[in-house]
Amino acid sequence: MKAPSVRPVRCAIYTRVSTEHGLDQEFNSLDAQYDAASAYIKSQAHAGWTLIRSRYYDGGILWWVDRPSRSAAIAGGHPRPKD
Repeated sequence: MKAPSVRPVRCAIYTRVSTEHGLDQEFNSLDAQYDAASAYIKSQAHAGWTLIRSRYYDGGILWWVDRPSRSAAIAGGHPRPKD
């Protein structure tokens, strides 16, 4: 029996923090969030998940304020695949 084909899924990571506290550190909360999400996406490679190169993050932005990187990610601020 032939294994079912895997449909590619391109994944973007959006990270945010609501304060600027600690953002000047060499490794901060945005980095930790990105690393965790990236590891999860890599663990799903068998299901066709791949991480796009664009990195979306908003540091020091409160939840009720417009978040430009989130908006870009949702609007497709990254190139669409040609497949």
